[in-house]
Amino acid sequence: MKKAPADIIRDYGPFEGADRINGVTFDGDHVWFSSGEKLHAIDPDSGAEVRVLDVVGHAGTAFDGRHIFQIAGTIIQKIDPATGAVLATIPAPGNGGDSGLAYAEGTLWVGQHRERRIHQIDPATGAILRSIETNRFVTGVTFVDGALWHATWEGEESELRRLDTATGAVLETLEMPPGIGVSGLESDGGDRFFCGGGSSGRLRAVRRPRPD
Repeated sequence: MKKAPADIIRDYGPFEGADRINGVTFDGDHVWFSSGEKLHAIDPDSGAEVRVLDVVGHAGTAFDGRHIFQIAGTIIQKIDPATGAVLATIPAPGNGGDSGLAYAEGTLWVGQHRERRIHQIDPATGAILRSIETNRFVTGVTFVDGALWHATWEGEESELRRLDTATGAVLETLEMPPGIGVSGLESDGGDRFFCGGGSSGRLRAVRRPRPD
């Protein structure tokens, strides 16, 4: 397993009206994050907030190319990012214990925080297609270049971890500095991970290692 310190390349926030950062996603232009009662969009280059939607979000956030998916309590909402309208809902597999959320391969990947598990689910029905076990809390999920990454945060320790989707084995870890937790995780498809900072109200960009 490869292990390295996380290279934090940018720190964003805090943001007005956002006491915490839950889920994080990227739509190709803007980074979106949920703060509890709102969805916020920022420009990752300037750091400026560009939009706020009245959408409840308690955990993971994902983008499928057209819509935002947002965990809210025991459901996952499908949202029109242009208006904030909720177009559909499906049950969240953890019934309130869900954490990270990502969209990849036509499906949603949902973290189960204390169950140390990630489910792949049907975005139309919520049906569980498969499950991957891990050995740490799951606090964020993202999928990039065919690789599944998840964040973990236990006590003062937090990491970004790349998993083998067949076995759940940890292939690579990036260790965050002590005291800096990760509450949501997203890749921009390039060299950056965006990491929510929980109750710090901050968002951080971490350099993604290039595959060997």
